[in-house]
Amino acid sequence: MGYLQENHSERTLASPLRDSQRSIVLGGGLAGLSAGHALAKAGIPVLVFEGNDEVGGLSRTIRHGDFRFDLGGHRFHTKNMETLQFVKDILNNDYLIVDRKSKIFMKNRFFNYPLKPSNALMGMGIPTTVKAVSDYGLEKVKNIFRHPKNISLEDWVVAHFGRTMFTLYFKEYSEKVWGIECSRISEEWVSKRIKGLSLGVAIKNAFKLGGKDVSTLTDEFIYPPFGIGQISDNLCRSISESNQVLTETNIDRICHNDCEITHIIIEKSGMVSSVKGSEYISSIPITSLVHMLDPAPPADILEAASLLKYRDIVIVTVMLDRDRVTDLTWMYLPEHDMPLGRIHEPKNWSPHMAPKGKTHIVAEYFCFSGDDIWNSSDEELATVTVSQLEKLGFIHKKEVIDRCIIRTPKAYPLFEVGYASHYSRILRYLGNFKNLHIAGRTGMFKYYNMDRAIESGIEVADKVINLRSNVIRKEVVPIGA
Repeated sequence: MGYLQENHSERTLASPLRDSQRSIVLGGGLAGLSAGHALAKAGIPVLVFEGNDEVGGLSRTIRHGDFRFDLGGHRFHTKNMETLQFVKDILNNDYLIVDRKSKIFMKNRFFNYPLKPSNALMGMGIPTTVKAVSDYGLEKVKNIFRHPKNISLEDWVVAHFGRTMFTLYFKEYSEKVWGIECSRISEEWVSKRIKGLSLGVAIKNAFKLGGKDVSTLTDEFIYPPFGIGQISDNLCRSISESNQVLTETNIDRICHNDCEITHIIIEKSGMVSSVKGSEYISSIPITSLVHMLDPAPPADILEAASLLKYRDIVIVTVMLDRDRVTDLTWMYLPEHDMPLGRIHEPKNWSPHMAPKGKTHIVAEYFCFSGDDIWNSSDEELATVTVSQLEKLGFIHKKEVIDRCIIRTPKAYPLFEVGYASHYSRILRYLGNFKNLHIAGRTGMFKYYNMDRAIESGIEVADKVINLRSNVIRKEVVPIGA
């Protein structure tokens, strides 16, 4: 087939001197780059492939003229001091401390997020407040006599907040984000995402009676001055000092034999090449990984992969001839008649994100690839966004000076009820490969925050480093043995 092309630009990819030692990383998001960085620092040759023209995946910063914006606001916070120091070192201690200030806008008024009883309850009127508190109390009493069987997001939220609070603050937004009913969303997403949070904890936090150990209630976070993509860019720069990070490179096939990856087939600039390595780390979507394997997996594994889904997003950024619109880090828009899901103003995260005297609003549309939102033209999306922001009273149409639309597929793994059995089947199959490792949010089909994505990459790299050390120890045979 002639997959190995005799072309100068590709020759380094198939150097026999490094093939037996080199680790191959598929995907240049945070997890893949963190793995590559750790391997490079350990002196292990590494080659990173990324399909986009820039590294970072969902955690990259888009530059549009003099404006910068992330693909949705990404805050970095962690309880792991080693991970925190890792990121600070990568940023060369060049970061800002940003106060979190978020609001929910619904029923034509603002509510605090995280929820504060004085606002979330009393803001709905005395009758609703009484009903919400009594519903929560009833659930607490029920839970004393029976262990709640939480299967769906709806089950979990009702058990921890009561039916009224679920209907008011969780139902619409969750269904907008995920595109399916709350009864079909696995409780695993919400229980881990806001682990330890309940109406009782929210009340304690509001009155300074505890709750700060709940990550959802974190009041501040660190942020690079020129966007979250600085973390990925600096990781890439570090790797590239002695290794390669190749962007705009597509993985065509992952070839294997006898439970071992033998090589991969890549396509870059219209040229197809065969690339060999010793260990392969995948942070690309696990469903894509399964379909790239050659020979193809058994039919039941392919079926399981087809049943795992991701949620996509469209980012619409509107540039404005105005100094500032809000003082918020995020604003959540849960109501179904509002197509926007969440907005943020990058200038409130860092003053370097927009030119002096200008600002921009980033709007997120949660969707599925191929639906009406995804297929809308850029002009249609920009028009709808400006119209909705004007309707909310945030901007005037005449202030708009530019716009930028980015479509991002497979942004979030969708935890539908029953997904775990399909996922476990795939993991068992992939576990048969001796030199294949998975990492990251899409790679592991986990809703990881940035800190866990980074940690997953480092953990896999450590595993490869340990494997390499064991091989070296076996190869070093004492004289006279």
